[in-house]
Amino acid sequence: MATSTRTTVGRTQTVASRAGNTTVTFLPEPEKRHRYYTVVSADDHLVEPPGMFDGRAPQAYADRVPRIEEFDGGAQAWVYDGNVLPTVGLAAVVGRPVTEYSAEPTRFEHMRRGAWDPVARLADMDLDGIYASVNFPSHLAGFGGGRLQTIVKDPDLAFATVRAWNDWNLEEWAGGSNGRLVPCQLPFLLDPVKGAAEIRANAERGVRLVTFPESPDDLGLPSIFTDHWDPIFAACEETGTVVNLHIGSGGALPPTRDGAPADVVAVLFGMYAMHTAVDWVYSMVPLRFPNLKICLAEGGIGWVAGLLDRLEHTHRMHRDMYGTWPAGATAPADVARSSFWYCMLEDPSSVSQRHLIGIDHIMVEVDYPHADSTWPNSQEHLHHHLKDLPADEVEAMTWRTASTLFGVDVPAAVVADPNSF
Repeated sequence: MATSTRTTVGRTQTVASRAGNTTVTFLPEPEKRHRYYTVVSADDHLVEPPGMFDGRAPQAYADRVPRIEEFDGGAQAWVYDGNVLPTVGLAAVVGRPVTEYSAEPTRFEHMRRGAWDPVARLADMDLDGIYASVNFPSHLAGFGGGRLQTIVKDPDLAFATVRAWNDWNLEEWAGGSNGRLVPCQLPFLLDPVKGAAEIRANAERGVRLVTFPESPDDLGLPSIFTDHWDPIFAACEETGTVVNLHIGSGGALPPTRDGAPADVVAVLFGMYAMHTAVDWVYSMVPLRFPNLKICLAEGGIGWVAGLLDRLEHTHRMHRDMYGTWPAGATAPADVARSSFWYCMLEDPSSVSQRHLIGIDHIMVEVDYPHADSTWPNSQEHLHHHLKDLPADEVEAMTWRTASTLFGVDVPAAVVADPNSF
């Protein structure tokens, strides 16, 4: 790959600066962990690998779709129709010392190979005892697929790129995994009617999930408090496609105070998820599409019971004052119970609230390959939190709910003995 100095000097310098003073250390290879449970992780990530778009876009766009280039200083970056995206491995730091977690990988060899190679990912899942995994996109696409579509001016290029990403995801990332790597498609956001057609077409190919921006207006797109997105939601409801809302998928997190350290953002992830849940409940989307399934990823469950209390209180005390909620409609708290699913990473004090939230609406996640990930000790973490709970409840949270929601076929042999794969 040739060294590139394209785009603005500032961007080139940004790429180079990210490559400087990088210490890369990989910890010793972990031993295979004991499996206490069958586990389907509802939230992990893939890092888009070099060459993923090669041969997948129409010839007219072959030179404009994203590609990896080498920059002065040794960094790699995506170049997309003249835009330089210097983050190749957003927080993909599993397998490295915690002291290096603040350094984002600037080259693919600075990441554990399982971040971007599906064969290596399956091997890492085997080490950790994870049978199946839902994988969200990374920085290139944006967690909700918005970046690929909002930084270019040509909607046809954006469509070709989204379709190529989805083809790669289904055929190469998930295709050889025997159902263990669950494909999660990007939505086409620039034309909801066209986007709905893609949802239906991908459903025909067996894709049951779509990631979607939690706050599309942060990307300069219409708000969910309009009916603009109804064609996409109708297609999802019709096909049983789950709408996945990942923290940060709108392209931005709610602001913190000036001078607040990075820890504040990490601590507030659950509050960001609660903010999203309230928005989506009051958007009336779940009322217009009562069979739509919405999953909140990487937000935890610690806030859910409190939100249900507040939804019930506000509806009981203030519904006539505000006049927002339609008369006779399912109450807001019941919408949050029936239309939403929640993901648990480490929420030890919240497991006691599982019946208030709903056993069949809680799933577990690993968040590989990010800094929050429990890999390679996910089984031990889960056992610490769940060991004293009834077996049927543990089974629901660790795999059965995710299997049903996402259409993951877990073999009977794996259910009977999690150590069998």
